Amino acid sequence: MLSWALTFLIIAIIAGVFGFGGIAGTAAWIAQVLFVLFLVLFVIFLLVGRRPPL
Repeated sequence: MLSWALTFLIIAIIAGVFGFGGIAGTAAWIAQVLFVLFLVLFVIFLLVGRRPPL
């Protein structure tokens, strides 16, 4: 998921350089959503994985 966020970030940067503002904004928004989702899932799995076995 982090790789997808980085891919969309690179697409947004390239689109911004070439002047495609709409595509750059959308790609940046998707990258931001994916990064936040990655962070949330990372913290959840980090906490769940730390439980001692029953």
